[in-house]
Parts: sequence; C-alpha cells; structure tokens
Amino acid sequence: MFNQKDIQQIQERGADPREVSRQVDCFRNGFPWMKIVGPATPERGIKVMDPAAVKEAVAYYKKADIHGKSKFVPASGAASRMFKDMFGGLAKLEGGEDLPADAPGAKLAARIKDFAFYTPELFGEPEDSAAYRLKALRLLLKEDGLAYGAKPKGVLKFHRYPAEVRTAIAEHLVEAQEYMRNADGTCNLTVTISPEHQALFEEVIGAVKEAYEKRYGVKYNIKFTFQDKATDTLAVDPDNKPFRKADGSLLFRPAGHGALIHNLNKVEDELVSIKNIDNVAHEKLLPVTAEYKQVLMGVALQLRDRIFGYLKQLDQAPTVQLCNEIENFLDKTLCVQMPLARSEAERVEMLRAKLNRPIRVCGMVRNEGEPGGGPYVIAGKDGCTSLQILESVQINKEDAGAMAAMSRATHFNPVDLVCCLLDYKGNHFDLLKYVDPEAGFISSKSFEGRELKALELPGLWNGAMSDWNTLFVEVPSATFNPVKTVLDLLRPAHQQ
Repeated sequence: MFNQKDIQQIQERGADPREVSRQVDCFRNGFPWMKIVGPATPERGIKVMDPAAVKEAVAYYKKADIHGKSKFVPASGAASRMFKDMFGGLAKLEGGEDLPADAPGAKLAARIKDFAFYTPELFGEPEDSAAYRLKALRLLLKEDGLAYGAKPKGVLKFHRYPAEVRTAIAEHLVEAQEYMRNADGTCNLTVTISPEHQALFEEVIGAVKEAYEKRYGVKYNIKFTFQDKATDTLAVDPDNKPFRKADGSLLFRPAGHGALIHNLNKVEDELVSIKNIDNVAHEKLLPVTAEYKQVLMGVALQLRDRIFGYLKQLDQAPTVQLCNEIENFLDKTLCVQMPLARSEAERVEMLRAKLNRPIRVCGMVRNEGEPGGGPYVIAGKDGCTSLQILESVQINKEDAGAMAAMSRATHFNPVDLVCCLLDYKGNHFDLLKYVDPEAGFISSKSFEGRELKALELPGLWNGAMSDWNTLFVEVPSATFNPVKTVLDLLRPAHQQ
C-alpha cells in the first residue's frame, strides 16, 4: 500500500506508518455505531441543581485545594464558515445581482452600525442600495478592508463597550480573571491556534493584556499551542485507496478537534475549564457565566474528592460493604452499571479501574429545538454503561431504538466542560490512554475538484474523553452564546 517514498513522507510528519495503515482500515471497515441505552435526561443522567445546591457548589469551589487551574480555549482555524453566507452574497453582488432584504448579506449591511467592527471611517454611512451592500461586504471580507473572512474568530471584534471594543479572545481574558484565578493572582490560559495566526493573536492580546492586568489586578500566563501535524489523518479516494496529489504524494488533513487531546494532555494544572473561542457573551452576562462556571468546577471537585476517598478506602480495606457503596455511587451518579465479577478480588480491581480515571463535568443546555447530538447513556464494549456526548453522525439513523432515544433527548452539549486531570496520588493522567479509537467518523470532502474521504479523530469531548468519569449538569441557556455566523453577533447576548 505504501512505497518507500510514502513511508519517508509519513515519518517526516512525525507519524507512525502502522497508525496510518490503521486509518486506511478504518475507511474500509467503518466505525461501529454507538449502542444507545437511552438519552441522558433529568430523570437519569443530568444533574439539575436547585438554588441551595448551586450555592453549595460555588462555596465548595472557592475553598477547595486545587493544584493549579487554567482555561483551555480551542481557537484553531479561520472564521471562513462564519462568513460563508457573506461570501455567497458578495459573489452575487459582484455579478451584478442585488440581494433581497432578508438575505444575510443585506441584513448585515442594513445593521452594520450594530457590529463592533463598524467604524464610520471605514464603512461610511449606511445606505439602502446594492452599491453599499457590495461595499460593506467587500470591506468586511477582503484584504483592502478587515479581511475577516481569512482571520481566526479569536481576533475578530465581537463586542462594543462605551470605552472599548473587545475581540473574542479579549472576552476570554475578562472571563478568566472572574472565575479562574489561582491563589497567587495568576490566570493561566492555553489557547490552541494555527501557527500562521500566532502573530495576529499576539497583536490583539498585546493590545489589552497590560491594561486588563492593571484593571483587574491579575497576571495572565498565556500559552499558545498548535495542533500537531503528526495527528493529521490520511485521506483516501472513493475506493478507499490512499489519496494522492498530482505529484504522487499522500494527502493528509487536520483530523478535527479530537486531535487536541494531545494538547490538553500537556496542560500541567489539575483543574481545567474548556470553552470554545466563539462562546463568549457581552460582559453584562458575566455574572451568570461566572456563577455557573464555578458551579461546574465545584461539582467537579466534589466528585473528585468523593472518588479520591473511595480509592483511598480501597487501598486500605476493600470490604464488600464498601464495594456495594461504590457500585451504587457509580450507578446513581455517573450512570455506570458494572458487569458481574468472577471474584471479590476482581470486583475490587474493576471498581478501582472505573474510579481512577480523569474526571469531566459537562454543562448541558435544554434543547429548545430539534433533538440532535448531545448527552446519552451508552453500553460499552467492556459491559459497562456510561455517559457520553454523541454527535448526530455517530447515531445509526436506521436503528429504531437509537432514533427513539434521540427523539426523547431533552438537552444538548454547549461545549462547556470542567476537567480534573490528576489522580488521587497527585500524578497527571496520561489522557491518551482514555481515548476510544472507534469513536471517530468519516466525512466526504474534495481536493482540487476530486472527491475524497476524510477521517475525523474521536472528538475532544466525544470519543477522546470516552473513558473518563463523566457527570452532566444542567446550566442556563444564558451561558451558551456561540457565534457560528456573523449575524449571531446581532443577538442580545452580544449587544450593549
């Protein structure tokens, strides 16, 4: 399948030819469907907290012993999808065709003053004309204007304030100081970016960092991390043969956010908050955002301390009564039902293995639209059930039971996670040992007009964290304010 030149190319990328061969097998054999037991709901699988429990969790977080904490912000890639409709509108305008009033490009031009990136010097006074719509979209997207269509979301201006305009990454800095400070007054942030965007990030962060440190009395420690080229996956043609470029070389593609488990694995802090770059709101919503981040962290630390307590007891005196208590805890709290053991000694080791894993607590928002990917209880290959976050592409649409579970789903995943990365002895978990390699998926793409199949690694909060101790907690919809398209910036959460 691979010649000597191929092997050299693979090794120069830092990859293992055996792993690349395994990727080809994945294309040929596909991935197994997840065996869904049912959706995670408030009845089983999602923790819904009353005001007293919320207050208790926040207090627990504030007094807990934590060996360092940091914020992990996936921010790789350009914002091209955010402006897809705008590029379409620009093409029509450049072709001499005007846009109807309800077209995305027309809406943007009509409300251009409501965007934080608007300045009268650049965009002038808005007009209801095709010429102005053309001007607005060109200045927004092209190099002679803001060139936003080719820049990462993190450096785009999201929010306007009386005395300043903030980019998405600037809002993350403000958020971090509110709920992620270490005892010494530092705030640690790990931001995943593409190497070609580092100068842009350094520029926009450099413009505000010193001022924010003075304003909020904080010291920011910001690390940029890149998705390792060695984690890119091989593309194949429609016949599942390695896709070759015109020069005969193999084509590798970024393997999705699941590759970031390698970056997360290098974070040394114990408590890590994960939140996507585009899920930030205007500071008017910071009180509720900060409160529920602290709730998630408090719940994670409560879970950590209970699990650590059980592990220490198992080390000292693993009684039948203790094993019964642990099994009940795993079932009632984490939806983990254990298979029968052949002996008490095996039972103790099975329980120890289930307890001694990385911890994640995931915020879940009530689904007010069509049910889709989100929180489910699944049956695993080891005979245990567990809580998992599934994308809709991982659910077999021809399985009546799976579709029934999907229709009963009440919540979806807003990518609002808190992780505990140290074990009960203070050692850092090797996160790569807890990935389910069979939780990836295959998508159809193209390269230079030719069809290909692309392989996505198990998503960071999907299969990459499959074998973690997982707890789902309901959070208010006000904490979920993603900017998937530029028009989302017109929503109340992003306006003054």
